[in-house]
Amino acid sequence: MQKCLILVDGSGYLFRAFHALPPLTNAEGVPTGAVYGVLNMLRRLEKMYPDCEVAVFFDPPGKTQRHDYFPEYKANRGSMPEDLAVQIQPLKDVIQAQGYPLHVVPGYEADDVIATVARLCCEQGREVIISTGDKDFAQLVSADITIVDTMYNKTYDREAVLKKFGVYPEQIVDYLALVGDTADNIPGVAKVGPKTAVKWLQSYGSVEGIIKNAAFISGKVGEYLRAAVKDLPLYKKLVQIDQEVPLPFVYGDLVRGEQDYDALREHYAR
Repeated sequence: MQKCLILVDGSGYLFRAFHALPPLTNAEGVPTGAVYGVLNMLRRLEKMYPDCEVAVFFDPPGKTQRHDYFPEYKANRGSMPEDLAVQIQPLKDVIQAQGYPLHVVPGYEADDVIATVARLCCEQGREVIISTGDKDFAQLVSADITIVDTMYNKTYDREAVLKKFGVYPEQIVDYLALVGDTADNIPGVAKVGPKTAVKWLQSYGSVEGIIKNAAFISGKVGEYLRAAVKDLPLYKKLVQIDQEVPLPFVYGDLVRGEQDYDALREHYAR
C-alpha cells in the first residue's frame, strides 16, 4: 500500500512565513526569516505525519494560464519585496538538499499542479493531504483529500469546510466567484460578502441557480447581482483550480530522496 502523500503549497508557506516572522537576517545582513519559517513548518509536518511522503510546489515566475483569459489577474499586486525575493532560491536549495521532491511548472500556479497530482493520486486510491493556508483549496476537500494548516494547527475535512465557510467544498467555487478575491484582483459581485453569498447558495445551490433567480432578488444587492451576471462565469473560471495540468514529472515518483548533509551544513551555517 502506498504511503499517504502530503502536497505542500511552498509559495503559500513562503509568503505566510515572511509576513509572520520578524525581519531576521544572518551575520552578513542577508534576510533569512522566510527560510527559517518555512523549514520550521516542514519540520512540523514531519512530526505530525511521520509515515507520509512530502512533496513541495512553488509558483513559476511570470504570468500563468489565467492571464490568458483575464489580463487583469493579480494586476493589483505590487512587486515582490526584495528581502523576500532573495530568499526564494536559498529556500529551494535547502528543501532539495533535504531530499524533498520540489517542482515548479512554467505557466501554471502551484495550486493547479497540486490539484492535478491530488486528483491522479486519488484515482489510484491514495490518500492525499494538502498543506496550505489558501482558502481556494477548500474546493478540493473530499473523502480522499484533506487540508492541513500547520501555522494554526487546523485540519479541514468536509464538515470543517462547512463550519468555516457555511458551504460544502463543491460550492466553494461558487462562493469565491460571488465574494471575489482582492488578492487576485477578482471583483466578485459588488457589496456581496460571505453572509450574502452563503444565503444565496443555501437558497439556490449554485451560481447558475442564483443567476436563474436574479430577477427575484430585491434591493440594491439584487441590482449589483444583475450587473455582474455576465461576468460570473469568468469569475468561476478564475477561482476554480485546474486539475488537468500537463505534468512534466511522474507523480508516482514523488518520494523523498537522500539528504545531502554536506550541502545542508553549508546552507544552515549560512
